[in-house]
Amino acid sequence: MDKVVIYPGTFDPITHGHIDVIKKALKLFDKIVVAVSNVNNKDYLFTQEERLDIVNKALFKDLRFNKKKIVVISFNSLTTDLCKKFKSNIILRGLRAVSDFEYEFQLAGMNRKLNNNIETIFLMSDVENQIISSRFVKEIVKLNGDIKKFTTISTIKSLKKKYE
Repeated sequence: MDKVVIYPGTFDPITHGHIDVIKKALKLFDKIVVAVSNVNNKDYLFTQEERLDIVNKALFKDLRFNKKKIVVISFNSLTTDLCKKFKSNIILRGLRAVSDFEYEFQLAGMNRKLNNNIETIFLMSDVENQIISSRFVKEIVKLNGDIKKFTTISTIKSLKKKYE
């Protein structure tokens, strides 16, 4: 049976930090479900459909990842419900800095309370990508800065188009 991991996030937009986490997870799991969340308590730059398209282009067009090992979906439910749907008991979360840990620790605890069969694993992106956040990428492109070091070509095009 394939070992499946759920990687939830807003991916608004996807960055090299997210991609590092996916690359590392590919070494550990048979299949990664990249789950694009659409919780209503966030102010998104891109719609859920746009974020799905951006993630798909970044992973499969720009980086040519194997579509048999990664599936990109949208969801509006609890991550624990998504785990049931995909028969996974593992949630993947990326960590950039110590400041991320407290929130992620609480989230992992809540998911565990919702379903005590679910484990959360944390992977860190490579050092050069740990400072990258979607928020900073959006701010830099808004101010006409160069974001080539932070995300993929198709994502850059989508960001620039959004700010035209």
